[in-house]
Amino acid sequence: MVQNRIMKRILYCLIVLVLNGCSSGKSAYKHGDYYDAVLTAVQRLRQNPDHKKSREILKLSYQPAVDYLETDVQNQINSNANFKYSAAVRDYEKINNLYEQIRASPGALKVVPSPKSKYKELTDMKNKAAEESYEAGIQSMMRSSRQDAKDAYFYFSDANIYVPGYRESIEMIEKAKFNATLKVIVESGLGNLYDWNFDPVIFGYTANQFVKFYTPRNAEDNKIGKADQFLKVIVNGYKEGFPSISKRVEEQKDSVKTGEKTVNGKKVPAFEQVSAKVTIFEKKVTARGSLTLLIVDGENKAELRNADIASDVTWTDSWAIYSGDLRALGSGNKKLVERREPNMGRDYLRNQTKVELDKKLAEAMRAFYQNF
Repeated sequence: MVQNRIMKRILYCLIVLVLNGCSSGKSAYKHGDYYDAVLTAVQRLRQNPDHKKSREILKLSYQPAVDYLETDVQNQINSNANFKYSAAVRDYEKINNLYEQIRASPGALKVVPSPKSKYKELTDMKNKAAEESYEAGIQSMMRSSRQDAKDAYFYFSDANIYVPGYRESIEMIEKAKFNATLKVIVESGLGNLYDWNFDPVIFGYTANQFVKFYTPRNAEDNKIGKADQFLKVIVNGYKEGFPSISKRVEEQKDSVKTGEKTVNGKKVPAFEQVSAKVTIFEKKVTARGSLTLLIVDGENKAELRNADIASDVTWTDSWAIYSGDLRALGSGNKKLVERREPNMGRDYLRNQTKVELDKKLAEAMRAFYQNF
């Protein structure tokens, strides 16, 4: 063992000497990360098959990388660590990744003509990892908390990834997710005069896969039993103000070309000073809508969330009139002069207020349910 450590150290020092001043994998070697060093060298050789320093890096680092991973597999298997076979799977996948990367690089194949693969060993190890994860899922399911059910969901999912359809992993995934899911019944709020419907926001919630919303009828059809929470959105009202008009007056002057004149026998541009007074009008209408998000605990009926959500929206538009010489006005003011007093479209602010309330309600739900 001591001799192996000495040889590894000597090999590492040789690599450092070779790489002194070379950027190809140098940072990986500083930490003895042979795996990343191989990948760096192979990538460089894919771009330049004759890159001398990358060839040297690959030659010196490939076998140590494989040796390290193979040793780690044996250490994992011989240990009492949890999920040791999952760790071994990752090591074998790394060896196979090196194999595939080198085979896809003609320059790397010249350096390592016979890279190792561990596909058979990987298949065997995946079966053991699937069993390992599946049993961990069973143990978690035997406990009763939602967090245990979440853990079981991921364990069964891992088992199904290692070996698709492993035992009853698919059925157990569904059962674990059902147990892990916070079940929220959405109660109808009072009707409102604006025909605002927030169900698409509520039932469109996807930020947390372990939270699901039901109508009372859906809850009954799905036999969810007791709800974990009840949620209600109450529309408090909508108010739209009267239009207000403000104005400001600007004095504008400019020098405009009117033709040419002769000065000392030469023609030069002729300019004229012009001025105008422009009055700019701005029409503004403001609106405010609000709702209450109420969330109640399904067991003790305690209020978990009682928050008012409000949205303030403003519509503005402008036009102008002028006196004096139109040529004195800038292009922006000329466009305003061409306009007449604007009028807001019907229900524009009401619709915009609903859009903003949708956004704020969605954000409030994301913030509340992100940790469930």
